Amino acid sequence: KLKMSAIKVASGEITHWPLLKSIAIKSKLENIPVFLSTGMSTLGEIEEAIQIFLDEGINRKKITLMHCLSAYPAPPEELNLRSITTLKNAFGCNVGYSDHTLGIIAPIIAVTLGASVIEKHLTLDRKLPGPDHTSSLEKEEFSELVRQIRNCESMLGDGIKRPQESEKDTLSVARRSLRVSRDLKKGDIFNEDNLVCKRPANGMSAMKYPNFLGKIAQRDYEEGECVD
Repeated sequence: KLKMSAIKVASGEITHWPLLKSIAIKSKLENIPVFLSTGMSTLGEIEEAIQIFLDEGINRKKITLMHCLSAYPAPPEELNLRSITTLKNAFGCNVGYSDHTLGIIAPIIAVTLGASVIEKHLTLDRKLPGPDHTSSLEKEEFSELVRQIRNCESMLGDGIKRPQESEKDTLSVARRSLRVSRDLKKGDIFNEDNLVCKRPANGMSAMKYPNFLGKIAQRDYEEGECVD
């Protein structure tokens, strides 16, 4: 009746077979994704839980595993954030991170490890009674978390290694070109005494240095001129 767009399974329910079965049926019927929190779990328990959904014909890509440490607040030395990579490799599902640490560093690290979803508790006042408030973020901190995650995503880029636009000026002045160290005449032989690698990088790459050793100059050169 609520027309849910997704279902979140808490870590404590990952071994609750009847509930998981009901959720799997609902997920299949309504074509809605499932977020399965994995706090306190072994890989074997996670595998058994996922199988319930697979048996209902649900695609793995409809399941997001949420790495989680079910402690409030969660001690940083036990977060084991590399498990995000382990879960992705083991199950082929999307993986997120449900955070119960103090502060915002852990979720940002999780994003760098490939977390596609971040869950963080939000409170109006951390001094309120109850188990979750002390490990939650107040609204200003939550806004900062979102900003920093967006910055992190921008910094991660697309993974293709290539010179960036901001590097082009630096590239020109920092790299070197292959040049002659003194005047040469047409027919002279290029050698280690008359070839030099000097800035800026406005000519032949200095990596071509060994290719020219022993070659004959095809024209006259003035000292410092780029070899071509």
